[in-house]
Amino acid sequence: MNKPPAPGGLDPRTPVLAGVGQVSERLGDPGYRCRSPVGLAADAAAAALADCGADPAAVAAAVDTVAGVRQFEISHPAAPAPLGRSDNYPRSVAARIGSAPARAVLEVVGGQAPQHLVNEFAATIAAGGSEVTLLFGSEAISTIEHYAGAAGRPDFTEHAGGTLEDRGYGLDGMFSRHQAAHGLTGAPGQYALIENARRARLRLTRGEYAAAMGALFAPFTRVAAGNPHAAAPVVRGAAELVTPSEANRPVADPYTRYIVAREKVNQAAAVLLTSVAAARRLGIPADRWVFLHGHADLRERDLMERADLSSSPAAVMAARHALEMAGAGVADLATIDLYSCFPAPVFNICDGLGMAPDDPRGLTVTGGLPFFGGPGNNYSMHAIAETVHRARANPGGYGLVGANGGIMGKYSAGVYSTAPAAWSPDDDAGLQAEIDGWPAPAGARCAGGPAVIETYTVKHGRDGARTGIVVGRLEADGRRFLARARDGDMLGLLSTAEQPAGERVYVRCAGDLNWVTTTARANRAASAARDRS
Repeated sequence: MNKPPAPGGLDPRTPVLAGVGQVSERLGDPGYRCRSPVGLAADAAAAALADCGADPAAVAAAVDTVAGVRQFEISHPAAPAPLGRSDNYPRSVAARIGSAPARAVLEVVGGQAPQHLVNEFAATIAAGGSEVTLLFGSEAISTIEHYAGAAGRPDFTEHAGGTLEDRGYGLDGMFSRHQAAHGLTGAPGQYALIENARRARLRLTRGEYAAAMGALFAPFTRVAAGNPHAAAPVVRGAAELVTPSEANRPVADPYTRYIVAREKVNQAAAVLLTSVAAARRLGIPADRWVFLHGHADLRERDLMERADLSSSPAAVMAARHALEMAGAGVADLATIDLYSCFPAPVFNICDGLGMAPDDPRGLTVTGGLPFFGGPGNNYSMHAIAETVHRARANPGGYGLVGANGGIMGKYSAGVYSTAPAAWSPDDDAGLQAEIDGWPAPAGARCAGGPAVIETYTVKHGRDGARTGIVVGRLEADGRRFLARARDGDMLGLLSTAEQPAGERVYVRCAGDLNWVTTTARANRAASAARDRS
């Protein structure tokens, strides 16, 4: 490893994280202020300015670029905003802290957004395209849902005006009409397919896999319990996390409510990036600087185009590339935060990097999305803020942040340290070309005939209704298909058989939908049809 440059020998355009801030509030808590997403983000941004150790007003005036992470209510063209919203979220936030930036950006959807923005705008600063950039994101989902139908509810409408670089929703690859028609309308069902594919690959029983998920997340609850910004600061045991109960209802096999991301939160976080030259000019002390030693942004193949549904090798490549850029290995990490909307993304990085799920360093610095909270697309901004605090407390140590977006489809990674580091470009383009060249299995949009289950889930409605979803392979030619299951025999197989993956079934196409049933039921139906003829 090369000796890091001394602070005085750094290129003046070297990017540094100079300040971070977080705010939160919970309904009913003392001091609850019913803040809007803009209000929460502005307070987090003000905290980041104060954290840098220089005059906050002077730093705010120097901000030339702001970039906002999309809230849920602006993450889809049909998303409702029952309390109103800003027509220019980044500039609304900037105005509240006294900034008038030349450039305002609204990022695409996805949990990778915070880390991607750090990676992107650190590169922009290194190239001379900015000197002071402020990144932020926020959610007030808890407040908005609470007041949506209330008399005298608050009005969060704002008209900020000004220019905006709106990058669009960026929803391509997250779901399709074909998937939605078969019941895959949200993240839990799609991640459950990945989870059950991993269980089949590892040849674990239902009980063994549930125990593994509980053991993975139980330490997260302990971290959340010590985090003042956590939405659910309650320590829970491994068995409690995965045992169905009235409070912990089944969501989508193998998930119960306690181990999926908690979106009803009021949280915001912000990160201040500057060049070394700007930091010196503004009087930001060098002991506040944290450097981005490694970074990567990669995109996985769409879910149904992956050769192996149990993993995301692109995410592992991103984390590994960021570590290699930093000249660090897994053993060198002092802190780790792996995006944890569900167990699968955490297991995926552990599997790929050879990390133990019970690593004594811990796999989260916040408490994770089910326990700290999942503030829309902005969770990893909180992880970055916590990583910066811990890096300052442990000078020279490395911290890894892995940010996941889509259905384990977009991954951004960053390696942080207070040790001075010159800016280094990544090799994302070369790695992405490799990923894009991976072979994809042939698909059967309209499938018929004998088949084998590749993976599956059963979604559970609050009313007790069950929806079976199967990804299978046709025995005739190996083409992959997506199908629904509704008859009792098939739902019974998916819900109670020790390992449905690998079971022979029968699929038929009716209109735009594929329906799957057990071979025994298909044989009975065929026999009855012959008798009628």
